[in-house]
Amino acid sequence: MSNIFKRFPRTFWVANTIELFERFAWYGFFMLFANYLTKSSDFGGLEFSQNQKALIMSVGTGILYFLPVITGAIADKWGYKKVLILSFFIYASAFILMPMFDTFTGVFLIYLYLAVGAALFKPVISATVAKTTTDRTASIGFGIFYMMVNIGSFLGPLLTLAFKDTSYELVFYISAAIISVNFILILFYKEPERMETKEPLGETIKQVFRNIFTVLIDFKFVLFLVIAAGFWTMYLQLFYTLPVFIEQWVDTSSWFNYFSANIPFIAETYSIGDQMDPEFITNFDAMFIILFQVLISSIIMRWKALNVMMTGFIISTVGLSLTLITQNPIFIVSSLFIFAIGEMTASPKITEYIGKIAPADKKALYMGYSFIPMFLGNLFTGLVSGPVYQKTSDLVSIVREEAAKIKLDLPEQLSQTEELNALANELNMSHRELVNYLWTSYNPSQIWMVVAGIGAMAAVCLFFYNRYLIKD
Repeated sequence: MSNIFKRFPRTFWVANTIELFERFAWYGFFMLFANYLTKSSDFGGLEFSQNQKALIMSVGTGILYFLPVITGAIADKWGYKKVLILSFFIYASAFILMPMFDTFTGVFLIYLYLAVGAALFKPVISATVAKTTTDRTASIGFGIFYMMVNIGSFLGPLLTLAFKDTSYELVFYISAAIISVNFILILFYKEPERMETKEPLGETIKQVFRNIFTVLIDFKFVLFLVIAAGFWTMYLQLFYTLPVFIEQWVDTSSWFNYFSANIPFIAETYSIGDQMDPEFITNFDAMFIILFQVLISSIIMRWKALNVMMTGFIISTVGLSLTLITQNPIFIVSSLFIFAIGEMTASPKITEYIGKIAPADKKALYMGYSFIPMFLGNLFTGLVSGPVYQKTSDLVSIVREEAAKIKLDLPEQLSQTEELNALANELNMSHRELVNYLWTSYNPSQIWMVVAGIGAMAAVCLFFYNRYLIKD
């Protein structure tokens, strides 16, 4: 094993360390982003509606996954190192600017700016790993790469959550500081060999769009991408919907009491009042992946990609759906473990399957568009996490509906917390009693039916797709 590690050049390790800090910075804010946008101003939130939150996150993140097809061409033309430095600058400046905006338009625009920085980064670092590995070392090389991704996504929220109570501004400033470490690491980055071309950049980008047209006229391929987007639509609820759902509906005081008695540091660091931070709970998904990805991969490595994906789709559907039907935090974490097994099973196989169904003479071209399911998934997720969640499960909307039903006037200047307290006082209930009453009366857990339906439909469509169109 040590001999294999020695075969990786220094740039491979530098690129992986850069990836670690980039994911650290990204998830440090992104895991908290949904609640930051929608939470009551009493707790530092912006009080955007669920529709506004979903529009910002889905369009911005969707663009992030679409642009690499263009930014990758730019990097090949200008050089990897220059593009990486530009992406770090955009990242850092966007994180610093983000808390200065509190209007929908301002936050939307600065998030789009941040997405451009991420889109510049993604294709360069993946290409660097590919170019610094060989046929013999590629498997373990990308295994190390994905390990860095998961470690960064796990540690990022743990650090930023510790400072959230002080000020949400600190969350973004910490992410800016973390990404800035890469300005030092880039000094040790050596430009990998790449094909130099004298073709103008404009012509290169035109060719990119011609390639997109070539791919989009392949009905079978596009249909698979749409089916795979169903999986990502379900998966992304982990970031768009679940933290908000836990924040609004789940009583985590039992966990707070447990940690207070046994691990006081966790209770003090990752809580508000007697409630645990919802992002602390959802972050268990990343921990499960770090602990079990190697085991799951070793079990499924010889299975057919299609069978693995269908199994993963179904397991993830069950897991994520179960998290949304209960107010019990222990049950939610158990469901997250089920979800993580499905994620670890399906996610790596999607790209592998694209390689299998692509025409033999166009594999490289088709693999370059494996991002499309994630792009579509973000857009579709916005519909579920925005209009659907706001209509069926949003506590703020339900409080206002209940207030209107009993003819209680809620002045516009009240914060979300003040609105809830006003309704609780009118009904002579405590905060928790009111939430439980609304849970029983309005059944907000019905959002899980939508999530389950999407995941189940993706699995069923994948089965018929392979049986009648691909015919293995």
